[in-house]
Amino acid sequence: MATATADIQSGAPPSSRPEISRPVMAQPMGSNSRSAPLDARMRQSWESNGLPRAFYPGGDRSLSGIALRAFLLGCVAVLGLLSSVALVFYESRLWRPPFFIGTLCIFHFLEFYTTAEFNTPTAFVSSFLLSNGSRYRQAHTCAFVETLVTSYFLPGWQSRVNPLPMIALGLTMIVIGQVVRSLAMAQAGTNFNHQVQSQKNDGHELVTTGLYAYFRHPSYFGFFWWGLGTQVALGNTVCLVGYAGILWYFFNHRIRGEEKHLIEFFGNEYKAYKARTRVWIPFI
Repeated sequence: MATATADIQSGAPPSSRPEISRPVMAQPMGSNSRSAPLDARMRQSWESNGLPRAFYPGGDRSLSGIALRAFLLGCVAVLGLLSSVALVFYESRLWRPPFFIGTLCIFHFLEFYTTAEFNTPTAFVSSFLLSNGSRYRQAHTCAFVETLVTSYFLPGWQSRVNPLPMIALGLTMIVIGQVVRSLAMAQAGTNFNHQVQSQKNDGHELVTTGLYAYFRHPSYFGFFWWGLGTQVALGNTVCLVGYAGILWYFFNHRIRGEEKHLIEFFGNEYKAYKARTRVWIPFI
């Protein structure tokens, strides 16, 4: 610990010597002190160094909140996928539930990671999309319950509706959907937003290159087919129909509203772009 010292002139009487300041000993952990609490002192230090309050614990950019969510998602994803591989090795049909959990964790982790990497200004704790509405959670809960019940109680039925070629098809849809969505977010950069924008922000540009030259809404395309792919891979018949209906309704409604604003933002430029591209979601 650095201390401030005063020079002592040799030969000077002790009474005339300037006092030497001594280091202040740190308080033992847990002892009472008149100083401010640790959290308050840390916050004061952060504020003095210009760290915005949003990065504090509980803030919408909380570093601890982001780190904790990323860590837990990574752990659960690895545990789920490794469990799934082990169960496949032992020829158990119970590989499906942990596979679904692992796939969900990868999706939510990549939502934040891609946003943080390519659209940093909008990287919030909410960018993980873990709080994506009650209907979103209900849909995934139903899918998990269906695959758990059919895997354990109805293995014969599941083997008929979900043979190996269907599992391969589902896995292909998951991979394609995830790659297209993440790549679309990366190519759009700061022009991408998880929320529909009703006002044009400064610097907002119409992206028409890369995937956007072929897909009018590639991130929606990716999520739509990723979602259906999970149900095909799991062998869920009820939730496959439910996912298809709910996702189609959601994206049809969302795209109509979003394109209304995009025409207001970009006028004839967007109309021409819309005319030469497709969404690649049936009947939208």
